[in-house]
Amino acid sequence: MQNFLSRSFQNCVLKSILIALFFSVSPAAFSVETDQSPTTTLTVAVAECPPFVISENGQFSGLAIYLWEQIGTELGLSWNYVEYPLGDMLNAIENPDQSRLADVGISCTSVTAEREELIDFSHSFNETYTAIAVRQTTLWTAITGFLTSPKVLNAILIVLAAAILIGGIFYLLEHKTNKKLFASNTFLGRIIEPIIVGLMFVTSGPIRFYRFKTLTARVLATILTLSSTFLIAAITAVLASSFTLNAMTTEVRTVDDLRNIHVGALTASTSSAFLSANGIRHSTLTDLDALVNELDTGALDAIVSDAAFLTYRINQGKQQGKFKSLTVLPYELEAQNYAFILKQDSPLREDINLALLNERMQRDWRGKIREYLGE
Repeated sequence: MQNFLSRSFQNCVLKSILIALFFSVSPAAFSVETDQSPTTTLTVAVAECPPFVISENGQFSGLAIYLWEQIGTELGLSWNYVEYPLGDMLNAIENPDQSRLADVGISCTSVTAEREELIDFSHSFNETYTAIAVRQTTLWTAITGFLTSPKVLNAILIVLAAAILIGGIFYLLEHKTNKKLFASNTFLGRIIEPIIVGLMFVTSGPIRFYRFKTLTARVLATILTLSSTFLIAAITAVLASSFTLNAMTTEVRTVDDLRNIHVGALTASTSSAFLSANGIRHSTLTDLDALVNELDTGALDAIVSDAAFLTYRINQGKQQGKFKSLTVLPYELEAQNYAFILKQDSPLREDINLALLNERMQRDWRGKIREYLGE
C-alpha cells in the first residue's frame, strides 16, 4: 500500500514539473520559423478562376483568396499579388523554372502526382471532382441545331448542286422533244422543272429511262440509276449522323458518350489530361469563361472541368440572364483536390499547412463555402 502511494505521489510531482515547464516555454517558440525574414514581402501569383480567385478592377476576392489572407494574417506575413492567366500558371507548373515561380500560387489548381514531383503543394483547401457541362436540348433546339449544322448545310448544298447539274443536262437534251417532263412555257417554270427532275434523281431515285425521248438521255438515266443509289445512301448517312449528334446533347451518361461530340477543356488542365488518357479528342482554351461561352453558343457540345468552377460560373451567368440552357450533369468523373502552389522545398509549407488546417475548422470558412458554392 505504501509503495502504491509512493508511486502515485511521484507521478503527481512529475506531472506538475512537466506542466510548469510547458507554460514556461516562450511564445516565440511557436512563431513562424522560415528562411523568410519577418519583413520580407512575398510574391503571390494569382490566376482568376471563380469562385476561388475573382479579379475585379485590380482587386482580388474568392474562396482561395479569403483563405490565404486569413492564413497570411495569422502567420504575420506580408505579400503582393501578381496576376497571371491561368493557362500560364499551369504551363509554369508543367515546365517549371524555379527562378520564375512566385513564393505562392493561388488558383483552382489540382494536386496531381506529376505536379508534386516538380513543385510543392499545401494541404488541400477544397475537394471537388471533374464534371461535364452540356446544353439542355429540347425537341425544338434539336431540330434547329440539326438544320444549322455545318454538315447538314454542306449536304444540302451538294444535293442542290447535283440536282441543278443533272436537271440542266436533261433539260438541254429533252426540252424540245419531251413535253411531259418539260411542259412549262414560262421563264420560272423552265428553271424549276429541271431542278425538280434533278432532285428526283438525287433524293428519291432516278426517273425511269423510257420517259426520256432521246437515246443520250436514256443512257444517262441508266448510268444515274446506279450512281444515285450511292449518292442517296451517303447523303442519308450524313443527315442521320448530324441529327443524332444534335440529339445526343442530353444523352451524355458516361465518358464514352463524349467520343462523338465536340468537347472542350482548359489548356494544360487535369480535365484535359483526363480526356486524353481516355482517348477522347477535344479542343482546349486558355480562358475558363471562354469555355462556358463556347458551350452556350453551340461551338462546343460539352465541356469537362472541375465541378466547383462549372457550377459557380453557370449559376452566375443565369443570374445575369445568360446560360439558361446550360447544366452540370450529376456524374463525378474524377476526384480533384485544390491546394496552394509552393516552390519545391518551400520553407513556408509546414506553417501554411498548420494554419490552413486551423482555418478550415472555423465557422467563417464554412460560411464562405455556402456563400460561393451553396454547399
